[in-house]
Amino acid sequence: MKKRAIVIVIDSMGIGAMEDAEEYGDSLKCNTLCNLARENGGIYLPNLEKLGLGNIRRITGVSKTKTPLGQYGVMKMKSKGKDTTTGHWELMGLVLDKPFKTYKKFPQELIDDFIERTKCRNILGNIPASGTQIIEKYNAVHIKSKFPIIYTSADSVFQIAANIDVIRLETLYRWCEIARELLDEGDYRVSRVIARPYHVLNNTPVRIGKYRHDYSVKPPADTILNTIEQNGMFTYGIGKINDIFVGSGITKFTPTGSNVEGLDITLDAIKNDNSDLIFTNLVDTDMLYGHRRDVAGYAKAVETIDKALFNIINSLNKEDLLIVTADHGCDPTYKGSDHTREMVPVIFYSKDIKPGNIGIKESYTYVADRIKEWLF
Repeated sequence: MKKRAIVIVIDSMGIGAMEDAEEYGDSLKCNTLCNLARENGGIYLPNLEKLGLGNIRRITGVSKTKTPLGQYGVMKMKSKGKDTTTGHWELMGLVLDKPFKTYKKFPQELIDDFIERTKCRNILGNIPASGTQIIEKYNAVHIKSKFPIIYTSADSVFQIAANIDVIRLETLYRWCEIARELLDEGDYRVSRVIARPYHVLNNTPVRIGKYRHDYSVKPPADTILNTIEQNGMFTYGIGKINDIFVGSGITKFTPTGSNVEGLDITLDAIKNDNSDLIFTNLVDTDMLYGHRRDVAGYAKAVETIDKALFNIINSLNKEDLLIVTADHGCDPTYKGSDHTREMVPVIFYSKDIKPGNIGIKESYTYVADRIKEWLF
């Protein structure tokens, strides 16, 4: 039986501010997991507790254990930034010295070029905004005009929203491809273009997560994903992994519409798939709850993940290495709606692993190092 690595990224579940958090507009008190657990009155994570999560920090509702099943610790982000792409790239061994650019408003020249190439005639928005709020604000005029809704945030994103009962999904995707081309042609350094399709249910605009699509910058250098493929081995991206890496080093992939779907697919892959690396992103914690500052929703989402981990852990064989971690923070108790610059927890588990505290690692690339050590 061959060795496999299974990486599960709980999107945005940071565990304490980086020393330089204030340079990114964040408080040194930001701590996504600990703060949400406290404000929620506790969080129930029995499986992560057994693995050692409660030994990392004081997390309300999660106890310390003298007999952890896994190795546990904290990783610092070495790259410049606090976004999804940067975090995932660093997890796979690629550190960025120069952060992606963020915008309060995209340059008019870029917007003009977008309008000309897409033939969309005009756009709505071009402001930093919450995705749910901006589609509520512009939906009526969007329906009448058929102009795309463009917005950004403190993250490096160019987001395009469209009501798919008004604009075909294929058209929205094509507009995003054009935006990606324009951003790459200029010195805009925007990490991701994101298609944000929605429809109206009971007179309320609702985003359709399963049709979301990210158009990222291609990694500028190889990651451990490429190393695995170059050695005749296979990788399986679940969730938005393929989008984040633009397919680089991804043998096959399955997009998901929710964390529950992603967890089910991950469990099925562990039982039935032959890939050497299974790499899953669970985005709901970030997209649905972190950005919306929904403490109760975030806590429930992490509890759902923990419950699914019971079957995942019990389906592992002795040649499997499970890695549970995060990619940045998004403290739901902090002001605004943006990511927070944080360290992340990391847990390693296999049936024969020597459990214990691995301390604080200076870079997320520690995950890539462990995968390489395990598989090669």
